Amino acid sequence: TWHLKKIPQIVRERTFSLESPKFEAQTKLELNSVCGIECQRKLPVPSLSDLKNLLSYETVFENGTRTLTEVNVLGAVPDPAANTTTRRPLRKKRQIYGTDSRFSIYDKRFMTNFPFNTAVKISTGCSGILVSPKHVLTAAHCLHNGKDYVKGSKRLRVGLMKTKSRGNGRKRKGTSDGMPSFQWTRVKSTHIPKGWFKGVSGDIALDYDYAVLELKRPHKRKYMELGISPTIKMMPGSMIHFSGFDNDRSGQLVYRFCSISDESNDLFYQYCDAEPGSTGSGIYLRLKEPNKKKWKRKIIAVYSGHQWVDINGEQQDYNVAVRITPLKYAQICFWIHGNDENCTQG
Repeated sequence: TWHLKKIPQIVRERTFSLESPKFEAQTKLELNSVCGIECQRKLPVPSLSDLKNLLSYETVFENGTRTLTEVNVLGAVPDPAANTTTRRPLRKKRQIYGTDSRFSIYDKRFMTNFPFNTAVKISTGCSGILVSPKHVLTAAHCLHNGKDYVKGSKRLRVGLMKTKSRGNGRKRKGTSDGMPSFQWTRVKSTHIPKGWFKGVSGDIALDYDYAVLELKRPHKRKYMELGISPTIKMMPGSMIHFSGFDNDRSGQLVYRFCSISDESNDLFYQYCDAEPGSTGSGIYLRLKEPNKKKWKRKIIAVYSGHQWVDINGEQQDYNVAVRITPLKYAQICFWIHGNDENCTQG
């Protein structure tokens, strides 16, 4: 069951103009983590002043201008997640683990319907997910490398799936129902948390690898709501699901599900088969709504990509996702609504 949680408040304090970015960074779809599982567990709980700094955010607008918004955080309660899950044996160092368990979605009845229709393509080479009629959630490193915004993010676009017609709409013998093509929409503004720019070791912080894009025009498709990320033991079979546009399957929407191997307060470590291009996909669960018989899918994490982490002094690789904690829920919800009135319960 989805458990309702009281959400902290993110309150805007001051907004400053900054210099326009250079937009010269190279897009890097694979990162080296600065802090692995054991390092994450030893991190101190952030103080209120730390949280105010980490959750302040930059906004870049379509015309290239940039602002920094400082925030206050009200009602934040540390949420110690259980970090004692059983680890699996070491795997081979690659992003496909054993047999490739991904599914390419070809049938337009699935592709253009919920939940697959919520997956979008980002023009810098990543994926994302629709979270409102005008907003897309994706990974921060698809847009910014920790020092500068990537090339292409100045004229950022989001591709919403549509299916190509073949032969005036008539299906030819021996063909699939259609490969997705994209209806491209310009991005009006981009929000990235300040925590992404400077992490625990003076470098980018994986915990804050998320961003929200505001589209120039609203779409009319069904989107997926945000949810608070439960601990592994609260998930059915510890299973997560996500869809994206993996580079090695060009032009295809790729779906996968797998179980999570380990977790920290801010990250999930898993062996979901994924290749670059699916970075930024929304990871979701299907749970029962409280006091109802209805089941509902909600986004509980953002897929960050393949990471090398230190465990017992050795390098091990995982595919990593950034959990939506109550604080991150509050921030993303604030970006979507422009206030905290609609973000009191998650």
